[in-house]
Amino acid sequence: MAQRAQKAKRLHRRIVLPNHPDMNAPELHCETIATIDGIPARQWDALTSGQPFLRHAFLHAMEASGSVSAATGWTPMHLVCRQGDAVVGALPLYLKAHSFGEFVFDWAWADAYARAGIDYYPKLVSAVPYTPATGPRLLVHPDADAGAVCERLIAAAIALAESLDVSSMHVLFPTQHEADLWQRAGLLPRQDCQFHWHNNGYGDFEDFLAGFSSKRRKEARRERRIAREQVTIRMVAGNEAGETQWDAMVALYRRHMMVKGSPAYLNRECFRLWASTMADAFRLCLAERDGRVIAGALLVQGPDTLYGRYWGSFEDLPCLHFELCYYAPIAYCIAQGLARFEAGAQGEHKLGRGLEPAATHSMHWIAHPAFRHAIADYLDREREGVGQYMQEAGRLTPFRRDG
Repeated sequence: MAQRAQKAKRLHRRIVLPNHPDMNAPELHCETIATIDGIPARQWDALTSGQPFLRHAFLHAMEASGSVSAATGWTPMHLVCRQGDAVVGALPLYLKAHSFGEFVFDWAWADAYARAGIDYYPKLVSAVPYTPATGPRLLVHPDADAGAVCERLIAAAIALAESLDVSSMHVLFPTQHEADLWQRAGLLPRQDCQFHWHNNGYGDFEDFLAGFSSKRRKEARRERRIAREQVTIRMVAGNEAGETQWDAMVALYRRHMMVKGSPAYLNRECFRLWASTMADAFRLCLAERDGRVIAGALLVQGPDTLYGRYWGSFEDLPCLHFELCYYAPIAYCIAQGLARFEAGAQGEHKLGRGLEPAATHSMHWIAHPAFRHAIADYLDREREGVGQYMQEAGRLTPFRRDG
């Protein structure tokens, strides 16, 4: 492990691949950077199409706070693609020493490697740390040749994995289009299921509920009423929230992680940096009583999507989780004209609140031929099971069966 870590440090260098034969433009070349600060924020953000989790400030906060680092098992090795001196593409990439914080579970694979006496860690992972949200991973400047840049980034990532002699490389929560590109390059596809809400042109929240069966509509109204009788609910823009509200959100996050028995991956400094550098992207859905925050959900807003990230409560109050994490965010999406609400990983209880099954993807490069064959067979069978699960889950939504 120590030898591979030293090798990874040496590989923060330029990776040159043969240029595309029909390109007369300057050569495309890729290099790794040891931190997100290895590229100016303006140049990185020009590649991201406004996706909040890919913003330089979002990734910088996790790295600068130490929440993402070699010490926490996430060694940054971001790939940057240049054409001449211009930055035309990038791939967020990390050398991982474990599988925590990924939300695509490969612990059984690691266990199988261990029983065979083979190292599974370190591995390469392209992802947004601790964030199970679908989005681009192959970042391309809008003025660049997207096909050529994506091809070069994919080839460079595979070449880097081979140079590092890692067991595997994993691309987590890419778009369907990107998943197809990675599959054409030989990576194995994996499918999973989340629960998302889609805006079908609703005029208001009652318009949304009108599509529910009568019984489920009454239940949703009852849950909202119970929650709002106990506390005052407010949706606060991150750049309008005060320090007290941000501190409360940090305390709620840490308390919730403790109750779950999970480590609090993000420290206070990470939240402070988000609040100071990109507060405009955050929304705090707060439950208050007598001016004191009782519970809250931290949300992130993109160009057309709202994402649920963290929630916590200082008191165990009935229906409050449903209101802060689902109903109030959905009402906000309708009011703002947002197309989609992604409420995070797992949670079949989301089905009863109007969220529906949605496929998510991950792609996997496996170096060991025998393990690649075994994992490919497993993924084929798993994919069939996920498809059946999504069909069954789709029958549990609250919507009327008459359409």
